[in-house]
Amino acid sequence: MSEQLERTELVMPQPATALAGLLGVPVPGLDAGESLPLFWHWCYLLDRPAQAELGPDGHPVNGGIPTPPGPGRRRMFAGGRIESRAPLVVGQEATRRSFVSSTTTKHGRSGELTFVTVVNHVQQGDVLVLVDEQDIVYRTVAGQLESEASRPPADAQPPAEPGPDAIRLTWAADPTLLFRFSALTYNAHRIHYDRDYARDVEGYPGLLVHGPLQAILMAECVRALAPARGFRRERFAYRFVAPHFDGGDITAWAAPEGGLLKTQVHDAAGAVSAVGQHEFLD
Repeated sequence: MSEQLERTELVMPQPATALAGLLGVPVPGLDAGESLPLFWHWCYLLDRPAQAELGPDGHPVNGGIPTPPGPGRRRMFAGGRIESRAPLVVGQEATRRSFVSSTTTKHGRSGELTFVTVVNHVQQGDVLVLVDEQDIVYRTVAGQLESEASRPPADAQPPAEPGPDAIRLTWAADPTLLFRFSALTYNAHRIHYDRDYARDVEGYPGLLVHGPLQAILMAECVRALAPARGFRRERFAYRFVAPHFDGGDITAWAAPEGGLLKTQVHDAAGAVSAVGQHEFLD
């Protein structure tokens, strides 16, 4: 197995309460021993590198997982898979162990692309409660400011209209939301809060809505559609199909389809930025 990074901390109620307040969603029963909702562990067990360890984009240049494959590479969050196997509860210590499970290099239109899958195991006591796999892409920097990532790909997914049983939730994708989510998750990537950097260095027309935020919004639609009645094991696979910029609304929905729950995120114009598929395992 590759090098591992391990972090242990006491799971306190404040980050969960802060996330609920930020998104305007129900706070789980923290005092009743209810499991934290899917993806809420992203507010815990955070890496907190020293300021001197950050590169120009705000990401650590070494000492973290993954380590960038080379200087000046742009990092993008492509998607992932998460499986909840047991309750993650407040008031107990939790340990996250992170390691790289695979690395693949390919060549795209804009240059070399390195695909890295990071696996995070979250454990409480002797129980593995979460398996969280994240797909990260590092790309070379093009000679011009215009970025491929600033445009929807040619095969971008068209918007789908959910059925009558869907749950649809909408938030204002404004700089305040993005800044506060960056602060809550200790995410220093400047594309989410530094408009001058996002525009002048990475070539984006605006601030980017975080991939993790979009995943959480899809999962919140699932939580609203299928409220918890005791713990249930669940699995969620998601991917980001186009960048989502600030301004206007960000809408997520979840709808039953063939025994699964399909999810999607789109902007005010209907452009899809994220899709997902949720299933209960028992």
